[in-house]
Amino acid sequence: MAACHGLLLLLVVAAAAVAYAGKGKGHDGGASGGLRFRREGGTFKVLQVADMHYADGRSTPCKDVLPAQDRGCSDLNTTAFLYRVLRAEDPDLVVFTGDNIYGAESTDAARSMDAAIVPAIAMRLPWAAVIGNHDQEGTLSREGVMRHLVGMKNTLSRFNPEGVEIDGYGNYNLEVGGVEGTLLANKSVLNLYFLDSGDYSTVPSIPGYGWIKASQQAWFKKTSAILQKNYTNEHPKQKDPAPALAYFHIPLPEFGSFTASNMTGVRQEGISSASINSGFYTTMVETGDVKAAFVGHDHVNDFCGKLTGIQLCYAGGFGYHAYGKAGWSRRARVVSVQLEKMEGGEWQGVKSIKTWKRLDDQHLTTIESEVLWNRGSNGGRQKNRDGSSVRDGNLPLHIKHHVRCWCSAISQRL
Repeated sequence: MAACHGLLLLLVVAAAAVAYAGKGKGHDGGASGGLRFRREGGTFKVLQVADMHYADGRSTPCKDVLPAQDRGCSDLNTTAFLYRVLRAEDPDLVVFTGDNIYGAESTDAARSMDAAIVPAIAMRLPWAAVIGNHDQEGTLSREGVMRHLVGMKNTLSRFNPEGVEIDGYGNYNLEVGGVEGTLLANKSVLNLYFLDSGDYSTVPSIPGYGWIKASQQAWFKKTSAILQKNYTNEHPKQKDPAPALAYFHIPLPEFGSFTASNMTGVRQEGISSASINSGFYTTMVETGDVKAAFVGHDHVNDFCGKLTGIQLCYAGGFGYHAYGKAGWSRRARVVSVQLEKMEGGEWQGVKSIKTWKRLDDQHLTTIESEVLWNRGSNGGRQKNRDGSSVRDGNLPLHIKHHVRCWCSAISQRL
């Protein structure tokens, strides 16, 4: 009976999604067009989906759910959650940050990937993907997985930059234009970087997971420099570089820098980064345009913390065939980027970057909304554990008096 109820729910949601897509939402995106901020509201919204671990659909059972949820629970619950959150958030771009399928338990990796991504395609939404450490463990190689993703409908995923010798598969960038009809319509006012963080070390003396290699960092630095130069030097010239977001699968070692006092969200497992530090975090700091980096991999971590001006954020696990924590809802991370509006009504460059999470519970609850970045400041508003607010630097109120050198900066932002 539970299995029938689950299938019925999925069919209802899917039917609603098809009707919704047929209305023509007007996203200026997709495989045939560029990404662009919306005229109404001046926003651009990204939905991050991490670690679906999709396998064979209805025959693939759920992991780590409550006993009452277990009967009839399958990959179809993951699909139903994706339809729900897509309809609720109406994103301008969906980003799948790896372990989209669980290759080792997938009969046909290509079919599994198609089934995993199908809600975004059915709703005619532009989407992009990177691969994790489990996608290639089935009937497709790592290269084969990325080539399949690049060939799917509505995808903005790219295999690799042309003419560049680079490690991995799925290193690329996307540009988001200003509002159509404005001075910045033909400029990339927001840049998105996607990188292959690898799967496992191929160096015998280095155990553990893979990392972002020197060749990838060289491409990233060159691309960032070009984008920043274009934004500030080409007409209409802008004073500051456009902000950027980065998406990849495996967290950097720097994700281990936070405690409950200087992060929003939870850390319920270790930081499963590579056993060496390849320096990509330092590279992002040096280029200066990335304001936040988003990962998956560790399914029951969902925090954001700021380090040297960059927010490092987990999404939290999305898929029901992925390990999780019984009673702790599967979730997705939303990022909303807001343009600044001048007195005359003209949309300008990016003003702020906000984030929140959506839970797969009865009410699709929104939790932990926060500002990740504001133009002209080093960070946004967060909540202390006692519920009070603090701006910038993730500094708890109860230790303010110990950092006199920051007093003037804090007083300007409180």
